[in-house]
Amino acid sequence: MTPMSIFRHGADEEKAETARLSSFIGAIAIGDLVKSTLGPKGMRIENANILIANTGMDTDKIKIFGSRVRVDSTAKVAEIETAEKEKMKEKVERILKHGINCFINRQLIYNYPEQLFASAGVMAIEHADFMGVERLALVTGGEITSTFDHPELVKLGHCKLIEEVMIGEDMLIHFSGVDMGEACTIVLRGATQQILDEAERSLHDALCVLAQTVKETRTVFGGGCSEMLMAKAVSDLANRTPGKEAVAMESFAKALMMLPTIIADNAGYDSAELVSQLRAAHQDNKSTFGLDMTQGAVGDMAALGITESFQVKRQVLLSAAEAAEMILRVDNIIKAAPRKRVPDHHPC
Repeated sequence: MTPMSIFRHGADEEKAETARLSSFIGAIAIGDLVKSTLGPKGMRIENANILIANTGMDTDKIKIFGSRVRVDSTAKVAEIETAEKEKMKEKVERILKHGINCFINRQLIYNYPEQLFASAGVMAIEHADFMGVERLALVTGGEITSTFDHPELVKLGHCKLIEEVMIGEDMLIHFSGVDMGEACTIVLRGATQQILDEAERSLHDALCVLAQTVKETRTVFGGGCSEMLMAKAVSDLANRTPGKEAVAMESFAKALMMLPTIIADNAGYDSAELVSQLRAAHQDNKSTFGLDMTQGAVGDMAALGITESFQVKRQVLLSAAEAAEMILRVDNIIKAAPRKRVPDHHPC
């Protein structure tokens, strides 16, 4: 499965000098807010060589907590700051030796290294979320690096274009033409938060079905076709079964036929008419027929190419049967008569 990120339009408040790493089909998506420092080439870089890192770029500030530095003049303080800047300059120079034009860091990048990157024409992006950096490394073909002494051992990421785009009121940095395959960002828009939540849940369900289909490639015909086939088989067996078991089997067959009914009701069609037509088609041995909700009629699922995941259909059937059995067991326990008390002839 390729990485994917879901953005809710207007869900997070944008602040000054911030942008979200984002993408569309064929590009990487990173969700959290980041700060971008763009080089003199502006908002667009073609044929980008990307170095993805997780390293401290704030050593131009003294960060030894709990320690004290005593000096006898302000010149000594200036010397310490100069030494820190030289140390950071050497680190930036080692990074630039990798031959990159885009640097993405998991941690903060302070002002001085930002200036050095801008002078070298390198786009620097700081404070990217860790999962986003991992996704970016996967789809661009790069590796997350912490040391920069051996450029020949570092694997860079590549993409065809990095540019800044606007979706609604949000400014996004768009990575397109990634090196290792496809990724996509799905932008959900809705009038209320409830609509967005429902859209995200529906999309999540669809992705879960897709993941299961990749693991188990077998499929069955959709549109209520498989449910009607199972209902027909159970009904035929019930007709040949004596005793009370036949009643339970007929009820199970009716429950299976409720799924095509629900499909037709959700589409706004006459479910009674469509289900009766579908039942008659299966009695005529048209075993690939189901409900075509585009036309509002019964159609051949094989010709229409409407299929569902076998693994998901199997799990739905098993879960429904187990839930019904559990409810029946609970009802039996509730309806059971209390145990009769018997006199105890053997007191302690």
